[in-house]
Parts: sequence; C-alpha cells; structure tokens
Amino acid sequence: MAKVLMNHGAGGETMQDFLSKHIVSHFSKMNSDVPLASLDDSAVVDGIVFTTDGHTVKPLFFPGGDIGSLSVAGTVNDIAVMGARPLALSCAVILEEGLDIDVVDKVMMSIGRTSAACGVPVATGDTKVVESGAVDKMVIVTSAIGKRSSYTDHNLSVASQYRNVDSKWLTDDNVRDGDAIIVSGTLGDHGVSLLSFREGYGFESTVKSDIAPLNGLIEDVLKAGGTVAMKDPTRGGLANTLNEWSSKSKVGIELNENDIPLKDAVVNACDLLGIDPLSIGNEGKVVIACVPDTADDILKVLKAHPYGKDANIIGYATSRTKNVVMRTSVGGRRIIEPPIGDPVPRIC
Repeated sequence: MAKVLMNHGAGGETMQDFLSKHIVSHFSKMNSDVPLASLDDSAVVDGIVFTTDGHTVKPLFFPGGDIGSLSVAGTVNDIAVMGARPLALSCAVILEEGLDIDVVDKVMMSIGRTSAACGVPVATGDTKVVESGAVDKMVIVTSAIGKRSSYTDHNLSVASQYRNVDSKWLTDDNVRDGDAIIVSGTLGDHGVSLLSFREGYGFESTVKSDIAPLNGLIEDVLKAGGTVAMKDPTRGGLANTLNEWSSKSKVGIELNENDIPLKDAVVNACDLLGIDPLSIGNEGKVVIACVPDTADDILKVLKAHPYGKDANIIGYATSRTKNVVMRTSVGGRRIIEPPIGDPVPRIC
C-alpha cells in the first residue's frame, strides 16, 4: 500500500501530482473566478479572496524569524499576490502537551507584532492540545480573507493598453510571450538560513530568513500598473514558480543567470550542500510578470521599498521555447526543471 512521503508536501512535481490525484479530485468543483482546481495561491469565492496555510517549520525559532511571523507573512502574501488587499486572519494552534508556555507566549507575541505591522488583524482562531509526541511542539494553521485591491483594475487597465489580458485577477495562467519577469530581491535566504541553523553549518551568521509581509510593497506595484501575474516563491522556490507559470500559461520563460540576485553566502552554501538555490523556498520575496513596457517603472517602485531594494529583471516569457531556460554565466543554456520536491524540508 502506498504511503505518504515528505515530498508529497514539499512543493514541486511530486506534490502537484499528489494534490491532483488524492486531494483535489475528491472535492466538488466550484464555479468561481479562481477555483481550487486552478491551484493558485488563493481562491476567489463570490468576490472574496480566501486562502489557508499550515505551518510545521522546524525549529520554531531561527535567524530572521519564527513560526509565528512566518504564519502571518506567508498567508498575507498569498492573498496579496492575487491582486487583493488582505483584511483579516484566523489562527488555529495545535500544541504538544509538555511544551513550555513561555514558548507559546513568544510565538503568539510574534504573531501579534507581524499582524500589527502589516495591518491585518487576527479575527478568529482555535487552540487544541494533543498528547506528547503527537505533534512536534507546535503546528499553526492560518487562513485569511481579502477583497480586490482598489488598484487592481487600474493595474490591469494599464496592462491591457499593451496586450490582451484574459483574467480579472493576477493568476498563474496570465503570462504571455514578451512579458518581463522580475524578482523583488535575493533568493534562497530563508531556506539556507533555516537549514544552516538547524544542522549547524554556520551560514546563518551571514544569511537570515527573509520573512516579510509584502502587502504594502505589492500595493505600490499595483499602483504602477502593468502586472499580469504575481507569486511568492515558497516551497520549490523560483524554479517551481516559473515552471507553474510556464505550464499553466503555455509559454516558455528565458532567464539570464547573471541577473538573478543571490547572496554570495547562499551560493556558497548551496555549492557546499549540492542544492540549487533556485529550488529553495523563500518567505519574503515576490516574483512578478508584467508587460515589458512597464517593467522599468515597476523595478523603480520595488527598489524604493525596503523589501525590494535588491529587485531585478531576470528574464522574459517567450514563445521560442516551451520550457524554463536559463542563459548561464559561461554562455551556455540549461533547462530549469520543476523540482521534484523542496530540497530543504520543513522550512514553512
């Protein structure tokens, strides 16, 4: 009998296959703008944007963040990248019997601080305690609702001046030939920081997690106009995000390796561990596809924000290929395959 594996929840092709065959296939189909079957970052139900996210990060505290700040930021970002303004959060906490209450207080304080900082309050929740050994210290499940940003119509109107825009939301299937691909900052920071801290490699002294709620930054991007798709590259990293866009939009994507922002310490750590930094999860970055005519304006907006100072245009969608392809720093080309799973488990 088949068993559940770690890769079934780690992003990438294995998880996508597992979801389609064993999770989503058992649920009723919905008639909505963005249904569950589209597997975007959020669903849209009767005009309400809705998402939910479970967090099992290990350890609970790490350089640059903790399970509390991660829970809020990750869920807020899933709403924002759809072109919506997050309104409120729910927070369900499952605690292991015997856990120090000081740990609970510390995590809840972090949730409160992050929630206040991004202006998205916790409106409801639930708490359960299970016997020792039934969970690893703590599991947090956060959900959020949002409504269409007041800037989304303007944003898509600007994009439609240059090409046909098929979706009312910023969905994965809306990337077209010629669209510019932008990342808001350095990649791989979260995964490398957490793995290094967990395993004692020492890279966490120079690389901290990038956890950040990006709803404010994304509102600024929408004001600039011309964005057609956005995604926060969590499990499976940039490689998974771009392959999802390529597959759902039926368009190739060509990247320039020299333009992809990476910290030297992240590159060194990945070289040492044999990990592709483009496949590592991030928790404070956004990948943007926009019409090329507005790319420079969006880049200026990103660089003016603290969370986007290292932003860069890294490539373009193209009809010349069906794959995600990268022009390497030595002049070659390599296909960026969708990861089978996240090479760094339990980072979110």
